[in-house]
Amino acid sequence: MKLIIPEIPPSNNKYMGRGTVKGQAFAYQNEKQRWEWLVKAAIKKKPKKPLKKARVQITYFFPDRRRRDPDNYSGKFLLDGLTRAGIIEDDSFSNIQLELRGECDRKNPRTEIELEELRDDSG
Repeated sequence: MKLIIPEIPPSNNKYMGRGTVKGQAFAYQNEKQRWEWLVKAAIKKKPKKPLKKARVQITYFFPDRRRRDPDNYSGKFLLDGLTRAGIIEDDSFSNIQLELRGECDRKNPRTEIELEELRDDSG
């Protein structure tokens, strides 16, 4: 399954360590909900049941080649959106293998999420 979102989520730096700033928690929740909606809107065909185990590859296509740290683009909003939309069962380490990539596409910045169901060997 592949989802394409025509935006790039904000860097974690935008909200980290700013919980005491008036209105920042509200802005964070609004942005999180907006990204949940963007993830849902990108879904073409939803699986009958959420994927119990999955490889999730997130590729950010940035509009420039500026240096960016992967830990600032951890996929928090995206993984929460996939869970809330019923695409993946849970976004914990025991359920997903997460891969992050960054590319440059000046003409078409976007976020692509590729999901591959993995075999569940838990039982």
